[in-house]
Amino acid sequence: MARLIFITGGVVSSLGKGLASAALGALLQARGYKVRLRKLDPYLNVDPGTMSPFQHGEVYVTDDGAETDLDLGHYERFTGVSARRSDNITSGRIYSQVIEKERKGGYLGRTVQVIPHVTDMIKEFVLRDTEGLDFLLVEIGGTVGDIEGLPFFEAIRQLHNELGWGQSAFIHLTLVPFIEAAGELKTKPTQHSVKELRAIGIQPDILLCRTSHPLPDEERRKIGLFCNLPAERVIPAMDLDTVYRVPIAYHEVGLDTQLLKVFGIEGAPEPDLTRWVQVVDRVKNPEGEVRIAVVGKYMQVKDSYKSLFEALTHGGLANNVKVRMEWIDSEVFERDDAAAFLENVNGILVPGGFGERGTEGKISAVKFARERNVPFFGICYGLHMAVIEAARDLAGLDGAGTREIGDPKHPVVGLMTEWVKGNQVETRSADDDMGGTMRLGAYTAVLTPGSKVAEVYGATEISERHRHRYEVNVNYARQLEQHGMQVSGWSPDGKLPEIMEFPDHPWFIGVQFHPELKSRPLEPHPLFTSFIAAALQQSRLV
Repeated sequence: MARLIFITGGVVSSLGKGLASAALGALLQARGYKVRLRKLDPYLNVDPGTMSPFQHGEVYVTDDGAETDLDLGHYERFTGVSARRSDNITSGRIYSQVIEKERKGGYLGRTVQVIPHVTDMIKEFVLRDTEGLDFLLVEIGGTVGDIEGLPFFEAIRQLHNELGWGQSAFIHLTLVPFIEAAGELKTKPTQHSVKELRAIGIQPDILLCRTSHPLPDEERRKIGLFCNLPAERVIPAMDLDTVYRVPIAYHEVGLDTQLLKVFGIEGAPEPDLTRWVQVVDRVKNPEGEVRIAVVGKYMQVKDSYKSLFEALTHGGLANNVKVRMEWIDSEVFERDDAAAFLENVNGILVPGGFGERGTEGKISAVKFARERNVPFFGICYGLHMAVIEAARDLAGLDGAGTREIGDPKHPVVGLMTEWVKGNQVETRSADDDMGGTMRLGAYTAVLTPGSKVAEVYGATEISERHRHRYEVNVNYARQLEQHGMQVSGWSPDGKLPEIMEFPDHPWFIGVQFHPELKSRPLEPHPLFTSFIAAALQQSRLV
């Protein structure tokens, strides 16, 4: 049976539980163990699919079509283990399943309560699909003390007791702030956080203390004394220069070693961190630099494009260069000339998004890239903007636009109501619920032999993850081919354009899917590798 590791957080949010969980998973993997990571989110949304990027940041999509928390992206990037629908649950989903069961008489007339019915549902979810694993790491969202998180804390407390000694462990991530005026680290917030955790029946086995300054042994002993655990299990988690150093740093301070001791595991092999050392070396010692303009609409919250940021970094790692990203709100191009902002960049990327705001600015960025021969990468909505720009400027289709934001004269992008996934036909309509009704998850695309993308992938059939409602209108796509914009990737049934490119441009590719979701530091995505290589070539021509 898989051993369970529960990761909780206290004091403040955004301490990096997801990153800590992912790094610990990578460490256990490096010791030869088989791991999987899972996230429990206390909010009442069924999933984050309908949440604003300003509220929640990026929505991460799995191969099987689940819209999940962005921490699952950390899990995949650090472990390479593809997440599944069963790896993310919210209070909303738990309560909806409990109520559905009650409506169907599944509780045989009993009074339905948080304990045991909600907590039992949480425990059932945690233990699902764990066959063949050595360790299951379960991160609980939010911080201890949040009222909405109480059923989750109660559920993992019960699991700890039910599984017995040596089958589960608790890691609590807290903050040890440095007070500049006093010149001191303060341990009291950590003490209070652990007190809150112990009040609901959970004694942490390891404390992971986020801090901007070294944590002296005396402070570790003090924390251990007041929090009821040995000083060696009070682990400092220092701020680092790159997230890819985290597995190395955590091993150096003994996190994985102490965890194995909690489980009573002796003689485990030392982790092989060679590849992580190589990644860090490339991050710290690049041989050049490229400047990439990311022209989007959620620039105030960088987590909205978390996977995109990481994928561009991975493309830089593959080319041994630093990628300097310039995040530009597309609305500025609706007031000012794009050239003023894009003149000195080596590549332009227009990412996904929804709604009308900033679209004309994105189209201006596309036009600049096409006319100036600057490498261009359009992702999802970015592809749509590229198609609209080509339809207007090359095909002369005045009024070309997308049905997502109106009723244009030439709807070059429209709502597809039917498509094929595997052996099944899936459908949708404009009246469907907002949540979970997009084309979601992994779909196959067939690439045109001899095209740029076929060269980049080194294949003629690929699988990539989607998250969108609107598609390029196939009739207009064929019309645009007469003006040099080639459809170089199709759905297997030939009805949906998946990739479009300009063969006579140095690098101009738009894709309907989200390749950033499958990029890893140890396995950079081929499209980002090729895009950064083209940007590097562009920088040498300037």
